[in-house]
Amino acid sequence: MKRFHIHIAVDDLDANIHFYSGLFQAEPTVRHADYAKWMLDDPRINFAISQRGGKAGLDHLGIQVESAAELAAVQQALTAAALPVVEQKQAACCYAESDKYWSVDPQGIAWEAFHSLHSIPVFGADGVVTPEPAGSCCGPKSACSPQ
Repeated sequence: MKRFHIHIAVDDLDANIHFYSGLFQAEPTVRHADYAKWMLDDPRINFAISQRGGKAGLDHLGIQVESAAELAAVQQALTAAALPVVEQKQAACCYAESDKYWSVDPQGIAWEAFHSLHSIPVFGADGVVTPEPAGSCCGPKSACSPQ
């Protein structure tokens, strides 16, 4: 079963934890000094926020899957639709190691399809890696721009 994912960069982690805990009527499932995540069933969402020095606002969207087979099916659908796709295996990001496929929509918003393999004790060094949007190279950390 798939779970919708939203990741937002924030300026003030504590203020945002307070806001989203009230909105979701739940405390974060995962909390670190620079990151918090809610794994909710109603709505079925993986909602994450982080304070890592980047510009505040929408970081990326995604679809979290529960198995390697589901991830392969999402990747096949992206490829069949002739959408840009970048593979990222064993990515260390957001206190988890995951296999991912990244794409970018026509507006330049990064989308990830991912299967989390296990938790790790650090935020991780891997970030958003997306293919270039059609006709431009303006997506976050686009594959065609310097990293």
